[in-house]
Amino acid sequence: MIELVVFDMAGTTIDEDNVVYKTVRAAVNAAGYEFTQDQVQAHGAGKEKSQAIRDVLKLDGQQHSEEEVQQIFADFKQRLGTAYQELDVREQPQAAQVFADLRERGIKSVLNTGYDRPTAEMLIKKLGWEVGTHIDALVTASDVSNNRPHPDMILKAIEVTGVSSADAVAKIGDSQIDIEEGKNAGCGMTFGITTGAQTAEQLLQAEPTAVLDGLSELLHAIESATVAP
Repeated sequence: MIELVVFDMAGTTIDEDNVVYKTVRAAVNAAGYEFTQDQVQAHGAGKEKSQAIRDVLKLDGQQHSEEEVQQIFADFKQRLGTAYQELDVREQPQAAQVFADLRERGIKSVLNTGYDRPTAEMLIKKLGWEVGTHIDALVTASDVSNNRPHPDMILKAIEVTGVSSADAVAKIGDSQIDIEEGKNAGCGMTFGITTGAQTAEQLLQAEPTAVLDGLSELLHAIESATVAP
């Protein structure tokens, strides 16, 4: 039985008009590159953002110094901060309702994200979400030693919520790396969702329990997977 759902943020529970990956591309290309938006999303989606930059840069087949990566990352953070101050952030359709429906069934909700904590907290504040009211916890990339696809954030979520085991956890996210993270943590279920960075075809390559077209499908998907032979 599922006791906890771990939700990705951008593209899964939060609609921020894909500003993160648009900003990654802007910062990388400002350093003299010409990567497409599709390339950035295919190779950077779901990752801690300095790692996303490293992986996008690798696409040109050249060696890139850590100093260059950090310079681009610093530019990215400045650009993103400006973008988020101006952006009208919205929840993905029915996100808060899904949290409430899960709570009614005794299932906890945790947000996890490749953002650092200050950025993540700014986003949930903009939405009016509160830990303890709408969600049970927030775990960010800056709270753990290893980021996705390592399982550290999910293991932290299990620790802070007191869930019995990873088998009782479902992970949902809009990128392959979210699904890989869930599998590496030993989650009982993993779900892809097509509201963010990657398509159903891309998500299916990571072999999730199911791919959903919206959060409203989550409860039914959990129940269906639970009763499946």
